[in-house]
Amino acid sequence: MPEAGAAETSGWQAGSGTDPAATSVALVLTVWRPAYIAWGLAQLVQGPLTPPTAPAMCWRKVLGSGHNGGFGLRPAWNRLGLFCAFDHTDSAREWLTRSAEVARWQDRAEQWLTVLLEPLASRGSWSGHSLAVAPPDVAPPPDAMVASLTRASIRPHLARRFWSLSPAAEVSLAQAPGCLFAVGLGEAPLLRQATFSLWHAQSAMDAYARSGAHLEAIRQAYSQGFFSESMFTRFRVLEIGGHWPQASPEFSQRLGREMGQDAGEQLSSTV
Repeated sequence: MPEAGAAETSGWQAGSGTDPAATSVALVLTVWRPAYIAWGLAQLVQGPLTPPTAPAMCWRKVLGSGHNGGFGLRPAWNRLGLFCAFDHTDSAREWLTRSAEVARWQDRAEQWLTVLLEPLASRGSWSGHSLAVAPPDVAPPPDAMVASLTRASIRPHLARRFWSLSPAAEVSLAQAPGCLFAVGLGEAPLLRQATFSLWHAQSAMDAYARSGAHLEAIRQAYSQGFFSESMFTRFRVLEIGGHWPQASPEFSQRLGREMGQDAGEQLSSTV
């Protein structure tokens, strides 16, 4: 799914949704062990019916993924994401490190990542919810790791056209210099899609946003009204941790791992 271009993100504020109080995000990404794939699928089915599981949690989304974490139409039965918005960074950090829910997800996963995020710019809403952004004086240093989340509800009668543009934009994301990690996520097949990506610096993210295939996808999305609702958010990465043997060498280095270390070693870093 395309990112929002640099021109579209300039001057973003909290979105137009009904809940702009959320100021921090905790994201959990997992690849289940084979014995727990059915358990993971049950989390996805129950997700829309599950209320916030912590007092300071404003809202949450359980998200499926494409095959091998990709963006195509083929689902991955063993991959899941959990996106939770909180009213304070300390609350999000406490939930990531101490909640029984996160512990259950980690225990059942053969690979997992946890990411603590602070919104820097955001536009739009997600099921009526939006995010409040950090003040301008807390902008990250030029070389700080940043993240992007784009999500949208695609109008059913335009879904075929949307997906015809998607492959070229996905290839450009996978090959984009400075993209450390990217995963396709979604609440429902075809029509409610999201992309989460990590970048080594804001400049790399901006360069991708202005790239050819991606820029064309963004222009088409706006001109043809593909989305009935959308949210585009850029984040400062505060903390990241996990166990992800498939991480790229550059991603591993940013997480403080030395090349050639055992793939099973846990990743943990404050960025």
